[in-house]
Amino acid sequence: MKMTYDNSTFRDRHDAGRRLAAALAHLKDDAPVVLALPRGGVPVGYEVARALDAPLDVLIVRKIGAPGHAELGLGAVVDGQHPQCILNDDVVQMVNPPPGYIEAEQRRQLAEIERRRALYCGARAPLPVEGRTVIVVDDGIATGGTLKTALAALSQAGVARLLFAVPVAPAESLAALRGEPHVEQGICLLVPDWFRAVSLYYDKFDQTSDEEVVDLLNAASIRPGHEHDREPLARPAHGPIPELGAGSELDAVPPDASRDGLPPDSARLVAGNPQAPKNAGA
Repeated sequence: MKMTYDNSTFRDRHDAGRRLAAALAHLKDDAPVVLALPRGGVPVGYEVARALDAPLDVLIVRKIGAPGHAELGLGAVVDGQHPQCILNDDVVQMVNPPPGYIEAEQRRQLAEIERRRALYCGARAPLPVEGRTVIVVDDGIATGGTLKTALAALSQAGVARLLFAVPVAPAESLAALRGEPHVEQGICLLVPDWFRAVSLYYDKFDQTSDEEVVDLLNAASIRPGHEHDREPLARPAHGPIPELGAGSELDAVPPDASRDGLPPDSARLVAGNPQAPKNAGA
């Protein structure tokens, strides 16, 4: 299913999230879990979670770069109750990294995930997803590399239903994600005939700060009837993590390269380049 609005742009991520929530209203009775890709996906996910009376958490993905070519992804580590390493077997075979390299990088990226989760969530444990309807939310898709990896990891985590929801995406990336066998549905509000960058479809696309992420996760944790679900977390005292960039794309090097221009070659290798009709549907 493809959904579009007359508006060609969203005011900001909160506006996009509210519109996305309206398209997801039919899932409210399923008591879903909303997982947002930080940082840019969190304001969108907050509005979705609030409208669906759903718990909100972040889902952090860290790429495993090739030896000497960090921009080339061998795979990625995805956090959660049971963090997983998802490898791109074709790229691993092509690069043939030395013995122990992937295991060492997996440990290093897992430590970084734990550091970032502590920044955003303190001591809060990741939300359990086994047997639940899970909606993965971002502020938009460019190559889809991050979202594809996140969905692959969740498909192995025992979820009952797996969906993704984004405000805007190009048809080819959207069709590839919807074609994944473990994805039940992909919701996208705006599928431009000619897509160049996520930022072009927002009037305001400023960098989401760590402080905003913490504040939104705190606010989302206090739901009517769930006031004691989680203790509020203080804002980070040591400043932002600058290398995260404005959005959430895994293959953005520098941070918004894949959103404001053509994606790097690594994005094409990892995410592939599927051919799809301009108006691909679910």
